[in-house]
Amino acid sequence: MTTKILILGAAGFIGSHLCEHILTHTDWTIVGFDLHSDNIAHLLNNPRLTFRTGNIFSDQVWIKDAVAHADVVLPLVAIANPALYVKDPLRVFELDFEANLQIIRWCVEFQKRVIIPSTSEVYGMCPDAEFDEQSSNFVVGPINKSRWIYSCSKQLLDRVVSAYGERDGLQYSIFRPFNFMGPRLDNLKSEQEGASRAFTQFVGNVMRNKPIHLVDGGAQMRCYVYIDDAIDALVRIIANKDGVANQQIFNIGNPDNNISMRDLALMIIEEMQAIPSLAAAAGTAQLIDVSGLDYFGAGYQDVAARVPSIQHAQEKLHWQPSTTVRAGVKKTLHYYFSTAEGTL
Repeated sequence: MTTKILILGAAGFIGSHLCEHILTHTDWTIVGFDLHSDNIAHLLNNPRLTFRTGNIFSDQVWIKDAVAHADVVLPLVAIANPALYVKDPLRVFELDFEANLQIIRWCVEFQKRVIIPSTSEVYGMCPDAEFDEQSSNFVVGPINKSRWIYSCSKQLLDRVVSAYGERDGLQYSIFRPFNFMGPRLDNLKSEQEGASRAFTQFVGNVMRNKPIHLVDGGAQMRCYVYIDDAIDALVRIIANKDGVANQQIFNIGNPDNNISMRDLALMIIEEMQAIPSLAAAAGTAQLIDVSGLDYFGAGYQDVAARVPSIQHAQEKLHWQPSTTVRAGVKKTLHYYFSTAEGTL
């Protein structure tokens, strides 16, 4: 029987790539929902995709019915931007926890399998060399550091989902993204500092002949995983061969791609110099150190390192990421500068 998948946030970064992969490589059907269809406009004529434009807060009746008629539900709607964690923490909580909690409850009511996007940020400032899904402690900062509302919202949702699994037999899988990168990550045209995630903020600043601001010197280490590798893991979770993903939590990241934000910025500049239309701007790009307080505000606090253990995904899903950081940077830049978005 063909699997019918409900993807809320289908036109987002992860959702759009997942839709592409499913329609290209499987016989599954998709019911998609998002605020807009920009990132999946090229897919809308596919007969296996049904798409609705709407708002997760105001289209509750439609969403409930869609959950009832789906085989698998992926609620990918979330705010994932540190600047917004500090600027508008209640909005983060309302969307990332409250709106998604209702979807979880409908999955319980209709006995639907749900695949939940958690985050690497649930581990917070955990001191472990590698973050393990089963044994690592979650360590977050004080209440006045509102940056942690995202981490706590996601962590609480993970715990609620697990509790529903124990009490009501909810069939779930939880995946924790570790710094996905790739095409459509953000809109390069967004000029507001902090509006984009680091990768696209760096690229956009170089394009606009603005300096790259490195928060607290850019010493933070991150493990970037290319979106194609990440989607491969997600599809294996959805397929759930022999039930290997039932009530399981998976880190999705690439520990071999551990790089500082400063080195990432330098790599981006170097690769942009190889693009003729950007060579001049990249050749004069500047790096400026700024404090987290000045860049994000008083509610900000950071994590020095964030390295996933992926042993669980390797063993259960037979998954192995293969794209290096540099290859991911090149592929992402090629996308941006082979489309209209690459010109300002």
